[in-house]
Amino acid sequence: MDTWELLAHPVRLRIVQALSGDRALTTTGLCERAPDVSKATVYRHVGLLADAGVLEVDGGGAERRYRLSRERAVIDAVVSPAEHRRGFAAAMTMLIAEFDAYLDRQHTGTDADPADAVAYRQHEIWLSPAELAALRDGLHDAIAPHLRNEPAPGRTRYLLSPILFPTGKPESGR
Repeated sequence: MDTWELLAHPVRLRIVQALSGDRALTTTGLCERAPDVSKATVYRHVGLLADAGVLEVDGGGAERRYRLSRERAVIDAVVSPAEHRRGFAAAMTMLIAEFDAYLDRQHTGTDADPADAVAYRQHEIWLSPAELAALRDGLHDAIAPHLRNEPAPGRTRYLLSPILFPTGKPESGR
């Protein structure tokens, strides 16, 4: 299975996302991050990712801790429109599952609070190629310092899922 096929699966994508930012977690810890996924399913997908070298064992005592292999957890190939559709569908499925888990926690009265700053917005913006590059760089510069934050008292885990794609062709001169 190539890296694209391996990572374009909602459960495996959730595992990779949970380990982003140089985190190391046990399979039990990964199960806690995805309570809507059966333990057997998490274990099976961890095994696939580990066998492919996407996950590395990072020590452990009674239970192994896994960490992402930075070299293997990337897709650097040009992909077809069909593969883009499949990857986007997997990412949206993962995001929906995470949001459903959030709403389920809110409904049961644990963890969630209406003041959690949950937001989803869609903006239409017009950008030249230089403005697009500046926007990407600015988003990276704003987000990157926070990616390595570890869990700590007072910190809450959030998902931030920027999606950017053109909706048309460049405007011609008027």
